[in-house]
Amino acid sequence: MNVIAASEIKRRGIGVVDQLLERGPVHVIKNNHLGYVVISEEDFQQMLNDIFESRLAASDTDIKLGRIHRGTLKKMMSEIEKEA
Repeated sequence: MNVIAASEIKRRGIGVVDQLLERGPVHVIKNNHLGYVVISEEDFQQMLNDIFESRLAASDTDIKLGRIHRGTLKKMMSEIEKEA
């Protein structure tokens, strides 16, 4: 795990983070606690894509299991008000 203190980044510059990123995510310690995790743009885009794919798969499952309701907003709000 790549770990660096925020004070070290301040002292040495952002270039040190670039060097560490070559080995993976960089955990930044601030006030003796994990403050940040820095990842590359490529890793960030992959993470967003993974989240999107996961949400899409969950939606597909909901559709296949009939856990969706179709209708207008007015109709849905009316049903919610009846339940309250």
